[in-house]
Amino acid sequence: MQSSRLKNEHLKRLEGYGIKNMILDAGLCLRFKAGETIFNEGMPISYFLIVVKGRAKVCTIAKNGKDLVLCYYISDGIIGDIELMTNASIAATSVIAITDFECIALPYKEYAVDLKNNLAFLNRLGSELSIKLLYSSKNYVFTALYSGEERLCSYILESSHNNVFNDVLTDVSSSIGMSYRHMFRLLNQLCTDRILDKKDNGYLILDRDELIRRSADSF
Repeated sequence: MQSSRLKNEHLKRLEGYGIKNMILDAGLCLRFKAGETIFNEGMPISYFLIVVKGRAKVCTIAKNGKDLVLCYYISDGIIGDIELMTNASIAATSVIAITDFECIALPYKEYAVDLKNNLAFLNRLGSELSIKLLYSSKNYVFTALYSGEERLCSYILESSHNNVFNDVLTDVSSSIGMSYRHMFRLLNQLCTDRILDKKDNGYLILDRDELIRRSADSF
């Protein structure tokens, strides 16, 4: 992770969230490399984050140690909203960068009161929480109604970086609701069909158009 002071372009992004006319000397720009952990579930957090660019997966961890991918942020959105509104100092989920990831970090201690008294900010936060709730509902439909191949292809499209899919396969199978053995058979079939190619660092996407055609279009 790298940190730096906020720049003018960051202040303009904050204005879109109703955050202006505030002294933001404690705010930071944080940059993460692909694969770096931004938050760890159950660990103390001190920052409220606004995404500038990049993509990160949001996961929760079951008691058996398996990860379940809850959603993706793509160049937009708020991270830490639930913790802010519930006065929680512990991360409710894990957040891991999929691509190089940049965000604005506002320390809770300095800004929590001002943010909660900012009507424009609260309206934006409420809107984003509503979108997350809608996404959760659609994700349930996705898991319940689409075939295993459609779910797997959708997951690969969402989580690949530079045309390479290299997520932990045991976590993938639990996230898309199928057995590891069945998922592995589907991956082998995608390789046989020359849609994917197995490499040492994961699976290379050879035919993105066909992968899209086989995916669940609502994911």
